[in-house]
This record gives sequence, C-alpha cells and structure tokens, in this order.
Amino acid sequence: MAGQSGVTAVDAYEDPGTPDCRGGWAFLAWLVRCQPWRAVAGAALASGWMVLMAVSPYLLSKAVDEGLERGDTAALVGWTAALTVVGAGNAWVSIMRHRTMTRLRMDAYFRTIKVTVGHAVRLGDALRRRVGTGEVVTIGVGDVFTISNALTVIGPGVGSLVVYVFVAGLLLSVSPLLAGVVLLGMPLTAVLVGPLMRRLRGAEAEYRERQGVLTARIGDLAGGLRVLNGLGGKGLFADGFRRDSGRLREQGYRVGSSASWLNSLGVGLPRLFLAVVTWLAARLAAQGELTIGQLVSVYGYVAVLVGPVAFLVDMGYQLSRGVVAADRVVRLLRIEPDPDTGTTDAPAEPSVLHDPGSGVRVPPGRLTALVGARPAELTALVDRLGRLGPTDVTWGGVRLDAIPLPQVRARILVADNESDLFAGPLREVVGGRREPGPQEVRRAVRAAAADDIVQGLTEGLDAPVTAQGRSLSGGQRQRVRLVRALLAEPEVLLAMEPTSALDAHTEAAVAERLRAARAGRTTVVTTTSPLVLDCADTVLYLADGKVVAAGHHRELLEREPGYRELVARDAEDEEAVR
Repeated sequence: MAGQSGVTAVDAYEDPGTPDCRGGWAFLAWLVRCQPWRAVAGAALASGWMVLMAVSPYLLSKAVDEGLERGDTAALVGWTAALTVVGAGNAWVSIMRHRTMTRLRMDAYFRTIKVTVGHAVRLGDALRRRVGTGEVVTIGVGDVFTISNALTVIGPGVGSLVVYVFVAGLLLSVSPLLAGVVLLGMPLTAVLVGPLMRRLRGAEAEYRERQGVLTARIGDLAGGLRVLNGLGGKGLFADGFRRDSGRLREQGYRVGSSASWLNSLGVGLPRLFLAVVTWLAARLAAQGELTIGQLVSVYGYVAVLVGPVAFLVDMGYQLSRGVVAADRVVRLLRIEPDPDTGTTDAPAEPSVLHDPGSGVRVPPGRLTALVGARPAELTALVDRLGRLGPTDVTWGGVRLDAIPLPQVRARILVADNESDLFAGPLREVVGGRREPGPQEVRRAVRAAAADDIVQGLTEGLDAPVTAQGRSLSGGQRQRVRLVRALLAEPEVLLAMEPTSALDAHTEAAVAERLRAARAGRTTVVTTTSPLVLDCADTVLYLADGKVVAAGHHRELLEREPGYRELVARDAEDEEAVR
C-alpha cells in the first residue's frame, strides 16, 4: 500500500529500533526521535504554511489601503501580484507539508507494527498465557492507527502555535487591544479544554480495557460455540456477553460525550474569537482608529486563526487518545519472554520423553496416542512435553528445561489443530520456514488426505488462502495444518486432535497414512477416535491427569471399562453428528 501511494515508510526488513517503554509519552517521543529530520521538516512546513496564510490578509489590507482607497492602479496590481505569488507558493508548501506528515505518520504506523509483531514472535507461546487474544487484536486493529494519528502534533500542532504568536504580533501593530484579546484566547482555551482532556483520557483508558475483554470473549465464543451448545451453556454465555457489551456501549457513550464537547469547543471557540475581535475591530474602525484595509486584515487574521485553534484542540484530543493507545502497546512490550536457562545439549539420538507428573512415557520412533476425558489435562500435558511452559519433563534423562530452547524447537513440534494459518498461496502456507520440493509437498498432502483440497482449487497449490484459512472448511483447515506439520519433519511431533473435524472415511485415511509417513519417528496424538487409536502402537489412557492403563487400543477396550465408555461415547457422538 505504501509503495502504491508513493509513501516511503519503514523498510520491511529494516530494524525498527529499540522502543522506549517507560510509558505512553516516552513511546510517542521515541517515534519522533526515529525520524528527526522528517519531524523538523513537518513542523517547519506546517509553520510556513500557516504563516503564509496569515500573510495574505496583510497583503490584502495593503491592496485596499494603498491601491483601492488611493486609486493607485500600480500599487493595486503590485499587491495583487504579491498576493497571487504568496497563494501559489503556499499551495506548494501545503502539498509538501501533507506529504511529509503522511510519511511521518506512516513510518510511526509501520514502526509500531514491527516492534509489536516482533515482540509477539519473541514471546512465542508465552504471549497467549500473559495477554488476552482480544488485547492483541485491539492493539493491532485500533491502537497502532491511533498512535500514528497522535503525531499530528509535529506538524499542525507546532504550526498552530507559531502562527498564533505571529498573528498576535501583526495585530499588535494594528491595535494592542485586539492583540490582547487574541493572546488571552489560548489560556482560555486551555482552561476550558484541560478538564475535558483529563476526563476523556480516563474514559478512553477504561473503554480500551473493556474493549479488549469483549474482543477476547468474541474469540472464545466463536471458538467454543459448538461445545457451549452441546453443554447447554450458549444462553448463559450470551447473557454475559450481552451485559459486557452493554457496559462497553455505555462507556463508549461517555467517551463520545467528552469527544463531542472537545470537538464543539474546537469549532465554537474560534468562531467566538472571530465574533469578539470583529466586533471590536468594527467599533475601532467606526471611531476612526482603524482604516478599512486594517479592518479587512483583522477579519482575515482572525479567520486564519480558526484553523490553528481547531488544530490545537484536535491535537489535544489526538494526543490524549494516542497516550492511552501507547500505554497499551508499552504494556505489551514490557512482557518478557520465558527465560531460557538451558545449558545442556539435547540427546544426540531419539530418546524417551517422560513426564513424571502424569507418568507418561513416550518411546522414540513409535506412534503413541493419549486418551483422557478432560481435554484441558491433555493440553497441559502436551504443553509440558513440548516445553510450551513450565515443565519437569525429561528427554533421554535430561530435563527439557535444561536444554537450550532453540534445540527443543528444532526437534520437537507441537501441532495445535487451532494454530494460526497466514494468508498467501497454499504452497507457502504449508511450507512454513522451509521451501519444500514438489515431491515433499505431494507426499505430505497425500499423508494428510488433503489431495481433494488441492484438486478442488483452480490454481492448486498456488491458489490463495485467506487469513486463518477462512476460505476453507473446518476439516480442510485441519488437514492443511497437518500438511504443514508433516512438512516441518520434526523428530518429535505432538499433534493435538489432528482429525477431530474430519468425517469417518477421511479420518481413517489420515490415521493410516500418518502412521506410514511418520514411520521410525516419534509421534504423539491426543484423540478419542477409535479409527486413530486402532493405528497407534501404544495407547496411554489417563484419568485425573495420571496414566492408569497402557497398551493397544483393542486390549484397552477389553480390560478398561472407563476407556471403553469414553471411546464408545465418542464413536456414538460422531455417528450422531454424521
């Protein structure tokens, strides 16, 4: 987008720098320091633009007094020509000011995106444990844009202050009384706007808090609607969401009330100045203390001030919102990733993964299935086995958290069936960091029984996939994630419910092909599907987070009533759905 509009911002591969995370104001100041010459140019151009606008009434007054009133054609032509040149020059300055300020805002926009996305990547799985999904979404969707808009203080803000003083100086040469009225306008504006600014900032901060919470609830609702419906909790959750959204609406009204008063002052105060100063100037002209040209110039000066005063009020509004948004970004950037204290090398050969808390032992080179009635316990177990949090799991006798994290990530992969899918060609979506060859891709596609997905797309593997795979069905997204996991070729693959959204025929194909594709390598799946369990080398049945039985699927069906009931219930549920 930046390239198409001719706007150059932070290069996609440039280091955005180290942000100042001492607070919202410090973060905004850092964004300015990252582009000092652009900020100086924006302020200078904005100041020049507004000063030249104020020069026009002066030239107009000269044309009236020295040309029209005296009947001097040469003077009239000269001052008119000067007015034309100033107007044309100011048009060019205005264009350059707008371009410079757009570049400054775009740089701040993309720089903030880069530092937040980069930090989210560094946090890895720790992000979801420390920050709600709704908070991250709201930062990416709204706060980044608000922060960039707050930098309008650099251009029109500085220019407004400069032209305010400049116009006051011009009025001083005309009438000290009029200059005094204009100079008193700024303190009056501060007195009226200051309390509203503080109220707006507090209301905006609370609104953002509620907005993040509500966004997280929307994500939870979308992700767990089927489960909630099955448990009869959809109505209860909907009632809670309705109450929260009502509170957010009321808070939005409070924000809107403060914002509307600020906008009203931004429009009304300049008009008030215009009325007062014009009335005073007319009185002075009627008393013979001002010439007609000076009266015209005074009206022009005050008319010019309408814009700067409105800019100053809007600047305060944007700064208030920008500081709140920057505080949210800073709060995210202050989160530190889990410390990597590992100093011991990982086992050189494929080794046993052992979780002492549950008693799970995962032998190398085999397909192991984990079965339990509580999905949350299995998720926590897989997180420990994959070191996605605190863990006391051992790998070949070495504690997993004693091994450097890069070594763990290079050899152990946790494949969540709800993991993100990025937008792009299907080939790139499944390729991940690697650029697998055509044969590798075909083998992985077949192993995940995803042939029909590729064949059903007009452009095959080159077909575009939308973010999160929204252009695909739930079962298709699940198989695409499995293709991606297989192409990563990890030594240890921990797959969470890899077939839960598939029909029986496809599920059976995936189970058989997954076993063949991962032959000789360690694979762990969490599932209650009889079709997948029947293909596993070992099934570990857990109750209350502990292994209570281990063996082949058919053996456990015969000797474990709890296992038999759990697996049979799952099979009945699948039949009911189908």
